[in-house]
Amino acid sequence: MYNNRRIWSVTYPILLGLLAQNIINVTDTAFLGRLGEIPLGASAMGGLLYYCIVTIAFGFSIGTQILIGRRNGESQYDAIGSLFWQGLYFSFVMSWIFLALMGNTSDTLLRLFISTDEVYVATIEFFDVRMWGILFSTLGFMFRAFYVGITQTRILTMSAVVMAVVNIVLDYAMIFGHWGFPAMGITGAAWASVIAEAVSLLFYILYTYFYVDKVKYGLSKIVHIRWEVIGQILRISMFTMLQYFLLMSVWFIFFIAIEKHGSFSLAVSNIIRSLYAVVMIPIHALSTTANTLVSNLIGEGKTKEVLPLLHKITKNSVFTMCLIIAVFAFFPRQIIGVYTDDIALIEGSVSSLYVLLGAMFIASISNIYFNGISGTGAARAALYIEIIIQAIYGMYIVWIGMWLMMPLEICFTTELLYYILMLVLSIIYLRRGSWRNKQI
Repeated sequence: MYNNRRIWSVTYPILLGLLAQNIINVTDTAFLGRLGEIPLGASAMGGLLYYCIVTIAFGFSIGTQILIGRRNGESQYDAIGSLFWQGLYFSFVMSWIFLALMGNTSDTLLRLFISTDEVYVATIEFFDVRMWGILFSTLGFMFRAFYVGITQTRILTMSAVVMAVVNIVLDYAMIFGHWGFPAMGITGAAWASVIAEAVSLLFYILYTYFYVDKVKYGLSKIVHIRWEVIGQILRISMFTMLQYFLLMSVWFIFFIAIEKHGSFSLAVSNIIRSLYAVVMIPIHALSTTANTLVSNLIGEGKTKEVLPLLHKITKNSVFTMCLIIAVFAFFPRQIIGVYTDDIALIEGSVSSLYVLLGAMFIASISNIYFNGISGTGAARAALYIEIIIQAIYGMYIVWIGMWLMMPLEICFTTELLYYILMLVLSIIYLRRGSWRNKQI
C-alpha cells in the first residue's frame, strides 16, 4: 500500500511542474491586465479556444499514460517504448491537422461567438500566433505521459520551470517592448507562450536522450508506425480525448455567456479563471497521482488497495485545499491585485472569488475519485459521467448567464454544480465495483 510519503514523492514534482506551468497563465494575465479590459478579455477568449484544441491531445496523452502506468506496474518495461513512440507519431500528425483546421476556420468561428468588435479583433490577433503552440504542447504531452506513467515525475518540474522562466522574460520584453524588442502588446504575449512551449519540448527531448535508460524502456531504437498499438491507445484515449474536450468546451461556453455581459465582466472572468487555475494546482497534481498509482496498483494485481489509496489521497487533497482557501479568503484583494491595479476590476472580482473557493473545496474531493476511475482503465465510464455533468452544466450557464443575465458571482455557481455532480456520480460508480476486472 502506498503511504503518504510515496504519494507526495509522486505528487510533489507534478505540483511544482503545474505551478511553474501556470506561471505562463498568471504572467500573461498579469501583464495584459496592465493594458486594459480589451486585451485581458481577448486573451481569455483566444486562450480558451487554444486550450479547447490542445486538451484533445492532452486526453490522448492521458490514455497513453494509463497504459504506460499499467505496463510499468506489470514490469513490462519494453512495451512502454512502443506505446511512447506510437503515441508520439499520432500526436505529431494530430497537431498538424489541428493547425490546418484552425488556420482556416478560427476567424469565422470566433466571429460567431464574440459580439464586441474590439474584443474580436484583439482575439484574432492573439490566436493567429498562439495556435502555433499546438505543435509543441501536443508533443510535450507525450513526454509528460511517459514520465508520469513510470512515476518519474521530477523532470516535469524541471521542464515547467524552464518554460516559465522563458515565458516571463519574453512576456516582459515582447509585450512592453524592452531590450530592443518592439512593444507588441497582446501579440507579444502569444509569441512568448509559443516560444516557451517550444523550449520546454526541447528540454524534454534532451533530458530523455541523455538521462533515461532507453534500453530498459524500449526507447533505444525508433520503431515504425504500428497501427495495432495506436489502435490500442485510442481504445482508451478516445474517451479521455472527448472528455477533456467537453471539459474545455463548457468553459468556452461560459465565457461566451459572460462576453454578452460586456468587456468588464469578461476581464473579471479572466482574472478569476487564472486564479482558478492556480488554486486547482494541488488538486490536479494529486489527481494525476491518483490516476497513475491506481493504474500501477491494478497492474501489480492489488485491486483491493485501490479504494483505500483514493481515500488516503483525498485526505491529503482536502487538507491542502483548506490551507489554500484560508489564505485566499483572508487576502482576496491583495491576491487579485497581482493581476491588475484597476480598483474596479479588483472589487468586481472579490465576490466571484469567494464562490470559486467553495467550489474548490468540493473539487478537492471529487477530482480524486473521478481520476481514480480513469486510472482503472474505465475511460468510457469516466466519459459518460463527464457527458452527464457537462450537459447539465451547459444548460445551467445558458439559463443563468444568457437568459436571466444574472450577476457574475451567480454565474460562477456553475462550478459548485459541476463538482457536486462529479462527486456524487464518481462515488456511485466506484461503489458498484464493475471496474475491478477491467482489462486494458
